[in-house]
Amino acid sequence: MKSSSTGGLVYSTESGRMCPGCRRPLAQCACKLAAQASPGGDGTARVSRETKGRGGKNVTVVKGLALDGAALNSLGKQLRAACGSGGTVKDGVIEVQGDHCDRIIDALQKQGYRAKRAGG
Repeated sequence: MKSSSTGGLVYSTESGRMCPGCRRPLAQCACKLAAQASPGGDGTARVSRETKGRGGKNVTVVKGLALDGAALNSLGKQLRAACGSGGTVKDGVIEVQGDHCDRIIDALQKQGYRAKRAGG
């Protein structure tokens, strides 16, 4: 049997499932609270165009904003409305259907965000 430094208690009959990171019950997990409190990103929005894995369709991607989930969803909705197209927010990244890099950069700068074009 292997011994691992990250291994340990995963279930307790008293409190149920345990978090492997902080070794507390999942309801009282400190790891989950820390991850929600500090969103990633340096504050500079990087706007790029991607086609990879989308059947050749263009998608404008906005990365690097240090916003929580609700604020990111709200900003995504405003950007989609400004471009007049659909899109989604996945894993801290805003995706807008179509090639709208210039419109999105203008909209972000009007709202006070630092935005720059990334990629080729």
